[in-house]
Amino acid sequence: MALVAFRFINGPRLALRRAYTPPKSIIIRAFSAIMSPPSRAVVYDRHGPPDSVTRVINLPPVEVKANDVCVKMLAAPINPSDINRIEGVYPVRPEVPAVGGYEGVGEVHSVGSAVQGLSPGDWVIPSPPSSGTWQTYVVKDQSIWHKINMEVPMEYAATVTVNPLTALRMLEDFVSLKAGDSIVQNGATSIVGQCIIQLARIRGIHSINIIRDRAGSDESKEKLKRLGADEVFSESQLEIKNVKSLLENLPEPALGFNCVGGNAATLILKFLRQGGTMVTYGGMSKKPITVSTSSFIFKDLSLRGFWLQKLMGTDKAKESRRLIDYLLDLAREGKLKYEMEVVPFDNFHIALSKALGMQGSQPKQVIKF
Repeated sequence: MALVAFRFINGPRLALRRAYTPPKSIIIRAFSAIMSPPSRAVVYDRHGPPDSVTRVINLPPVEVKANDVCVKMLAAPINPSDINRIEGVYPVRPEVPAVGGYEGVGEVHSVGSAVQGLSPGDWVIPSPPSSGTWQTYVVKDQSIWHKINMEVPMEYAATVTVNPLTALRMLEDFVSLKAGDSIVQNGATSIVGQCIIQLARIRGIHSINIIRDRAGSDESKEKLKRLGADEVFSESQLEIKNVKSLLENLPEPALGFNCVGGNAATLILKFLRQGGTMVTYGGMSKKPITVSTSSFIFKDLSLRGFWLQKLMGTDKAKESRRLIDYLLDLAREGKLKYEMEVVPFDNFHIALSKALGMQGSQPKQVIKF
């Protein structure tokens, strides 16, 4: 204990008080603690319509502990699964109140005293993906962050984990495909669909693609063909008894991908060869998949499901990061591309309305911080 003199602002008199001197170790911690900058974040306190329950607020600084990395976010997308998490209908979601977002790319701002292999200025992505990327600064354990090549275009680094990785895993995980084989898919204009076309082409695999009948479908067909699609059909073109007559010299597909459901899934099944497999990874139409008895008995078709979340545990992080680096190299080389719109963070709710379909069909919305 020591006697300390205090001078009061409102008068000249001095007062003597006993001041507590904390242990030396506590003094060191107080002066050595690293804090993040204040952050702006998109938060929601309850589940519901994203345009109603989300708001942008300021968050105070947080401590960067020994094993933590503070990352200044550069960009993060608005994915359908992000919307579902806010709505409260996605199977895995953070507890509310929560910060939105699940993937993105950032620049290391500061590191804790025990962190190795990462330095300020490095570009990193959360791998496995981690909730809370819709904010200007994120502090998480070093094990979350994967260092990437800074020459990759920012918007591709921000979006590589959910959609391109889904496309790659589905091509590799279900059927052993070789050059010359064919695949068929609906939802071909989606980012997953566009990635499947390009990744298949790199492997010498033909793609048969189905799109919805809507305004601009002819333009969509041309875009997909420029990406490497062998055939692109609208759903109305396939309202014939024998869809395989449209294939000409292409082999019957061994593998199909369904992200729509309803009639669009039935069209996939019609294309598949004997013993083929259809993988469902989405249900945009919100209609069930109906399968004829003959598809099982006489064609011996297999129906499988794919959910990326199952493959994103920490025990599989090393394999996922290897595939992500491969995809990022393709993007850097211009061999993997898809349409996106980069939007300033200040315009978040405009981007959200586009992602919700309130302004018609729009490209993937990517927030730039």
